Amino acid sequence: MKIISSVFEKSSKSIGQCPKGKLAEYALVGRSNVGKSSLINSLLDNKKIAKTSSTPGKTILINHFKINESFYLVDLPGYGYATLSKKIKEDIRKIHKSYFKSRKQLLYTFLLIDIRHDLQKIDIDFMEFLNNNFCPFIIIFTKSDKLKSDKINSQIDNLKKQLYDYWDELPELYVTSSKDNSGISKIFDFIEKSIKEHQI
Repeated sequence: MKIISSVFEKSSKSIGQCPKGKLAEYALVGRSNVGKSSLINSLLDNKKIAKTSSTPGKTILINHFKINESFYLVDLPGYGYATLSKKIKEDIRKIHKSYFKSRKQLLYTFLLIDIRHDLQKIDIDFMEFLNNNFCPFIIIFTKSDKLKSDKINSQIDNLKKQLYDYWDELPELYVTSSKDNSGISKIFDFIEKSIKEHQI
């Protein structure tokens, strides 16, 4: 898939403010400091379109980016911010609950995991939340450039082993780096394929 156009469409404080219409959506979500904004910038081939914040979790918004006038990438608030107040954490939970339970345009969720670290309970809990709400997801391992090349495969095997402790079958897995854009084309291949399947 070639990116012809990518534009920031809008930020929404609630699902009721999200764009109308029937364009397919692919939501991105992950733990604090997982590299979500950097991945979005790499996907959109624009290093400034998704702003990174020095204060993670400060703004609780649903951000829509329209790609090729044919689908949206949706930047959702992350989870696992230890320093946030209880109120903000609850606001994030409410956004997640309303979006994943009622956003009919959602085709897949891209769950981001920092490849350098073991899975945490909160990651597994979020996967179970998606599964319980019938939201198909794929796992994207980020920051592969932070590992030596000979360590990447062994760490993937380690993370797969951890996932098999909870799941009989694993979702599709992709390994990415926003530094060298590795894995980006495979994500777009997945998006293109899933859109075609959805239209059949």
